[in-house]
Amino acid sequence: MNIRNVVASSLVTLLAAAGALVCAQQAGVDPRPPNGVGQTPAFPGQTRAPEQKLGVAFEVVTIVGGLQNPWSVAFLPGGKMLVTERPGRLRVLGADGTLSAPVAGLPPVDARGQGGLLDVALDSAFATNQIIYWSYAEPREGGVNNTAVAKGRFVDGAAPRVENVQVIYHQAPSLNSPLHFGSRLVFGRDGTLFVTQGDRSITEGRMQAQKMDSLLGKIVRINTDGSIPKDNPFVGKEGIRPEIWSSGHRNIQAATLHPATGELWEVEHGTRGGDEINVARKGKDYGWPTAAYGIEYRGGPILEGKTAKEGTEQPAYYWDPVIGPSGMAFYTADLFPAWKGSLFIGGHATNDLVRLTLNGEKVVGEERLLKDLKERLRDVRQGPDGALYILTDSNTDGKLMKLVPRR
Repeated sequence: MNIRNVVASSLVTLLAAAGALVCAQQAGVDPRPPNGVGQTPAFPGQTRAPEQKLGVAFEVVTIVGGLQNPWSVAFLPGGKMLVTERPGRLRVLGADGTLSAPVAGLPPVDARGQGGLLDVALDSAFATNQIIYWSYAEPREGGVNNTAVAKGRFVDGAAPRVENVQVIYHQAPSLNSPLHFGSRLVFGRDGTLFVTQGDRSITEGRMQAQKMDSLLGKIVRINTDGSIPKDNPFVGKEGIRPEIWSSGHRNIQAATLHPATGELWEVEHGTRGGDEINVARKGKDYGWPTAAYGIEYRGGPILEGKTAKEGTEQPAYYWDPVIGPSGMAFYTADLFPAWKGSLFIGGHATNDLVRLTLNGEKVVGEERLLKDLKERLRDVRQGPDGALYILTDSNTDGKLMKLVPRR
């Protein structure tokens, strides 16, 4: 074969590969074109996984409505639940669907914009110590604010309250921004507490996602008394905050442990075309804002428009266009056998429940559920009864619902 034929053959191969990649980008469950025009995934299957409908028949049961921007739900022993409402209310939901008055004793929250009362979680020894934890937007002097985490002893009854409240974590620095607080609370298998956060959105905060003397745009790992675990990746390193577990994050509103590996998985809000799933590993940099998929919401590239950068991690999966992820859960129960092993994520922007089929850390199938509800989803949890619980986000009629097998 002469050199001209070799060149022509190589060109045909390259064009075919490029065409296949474009087709792969256009495939999947979302018919909308990508925002990151010309961007290509780093590996096959990193985006637009093929649609995989399992055909599971289920009913949606509304447990309670009338909530104002509910953000998180936690399951108490005996069938009750705790529900947070973003304006600053923690409510007890009875097994019969009745809501308590707001739980007394919580510190003030800054409920502007995306701020307010966020996640809630039970101590691993809650049955004996009744300790709960919650994250929130903390108002500070001078009009600035930050993500914070508090703990206290929950006392149930006709007038529920928390006692012995301690703020165990303050994000620093504080900024004047109503945006990108995160935040989910996830206990590791060793009892340490992961706190997911945001970059506060404004330019001053965004650029600090790459600054290691700042806690903005980071996942932090602390002990339940607020102290720093000795095996955190940057303990003892000059100029680096010892709380940091991982860096380069934009705004993480969904996180959970993998049921088999125990590793922390998170889903974060990107810009237009950049929502992503990451396995958040010790000491790793996930790129924001120096490497990211998608484009700015106002249009144009993100910084230099790089989707990859040496020293940063690639997302396990990303959505372009975005779903607006909030809340996630691996399904491990027996109530829906076909869903076992699936990862569920709330689509706050797309008004649907995203179900992913995984092969290890690779997404191999995607399904969109609950489209007919036309509700923004804020939290997704597997309940102790095996049902899948969903919180919908509304200013006046947020709902807690559960998915159960169709009878």
